[in-house]
Amino acid sequence: MSSDLSARLLRRTALATAVVGFLATALTPSSTAKTPAPPLQPIVEAVSLRLATADVVASAKWGTPSPIDDPAREIEVLDAMSKTASNEGLSAEWVQRVFRDQIEANKVVQRALFAIWGAAPDTAPTVRPDLTHVRPIIDEQDEVILAQLREQYTLLNSPDCLPALADATATVSVNQQLDPLHQAALARALMSICQVD
Repeated sequence: MSSDLSARLLRRTALATAVVGFLATALTPSSTAKTPAPPLQPIVEAVSLRLATADVVASAKWGTPSPIDDPAREIEVLDAMSKTASNEGLSAEWVQRVFRDQIEANKVVQRALFAIWGAAPDTAPTVRPDLTHVRPIIDEQDEVILAQLREQYTLLNSPDCLPALADATATVSVNQQLDPLHQAALARALMSICQVD
């Protein structure tokens, strides 16, 4: 891994850690009273669960000729999501951007893990997972994400979207105890959720 790539990874990770840490501190209630879940928590949870599959995919690809990038599969996923979006009255362009972000965030995790395992081979996986179990998980989370894009359409297209997304991201990051890599990848995966100019 080049020193430039290492430096960029470290900067992104540090930034994500700082942002999520600030949000978690700023948005955690000080009282013990139950507060309602942030409205965008379901979509952020679905995105985070989809992103968690990147670790398994990376383990399956590590030490094999299988590349991280799979353009044919990416086009297949994006075309399917665009078609579904159009059928349900959502902007195909917006939905395609949202799912492009999911794919790119997944690759962020895979590339980072490859870099870590390459630098410290003793941390590399020794068992190759079966990816046939991963596809249904991704498909399920894709359906949840799409359903949430429909259900939360008004909020996702309002000025309140960004603060609501920050609130949900902080909550999910804390609840799922995301490490800096997965915090940064989650931020990448959520880039196009809000349709605010």
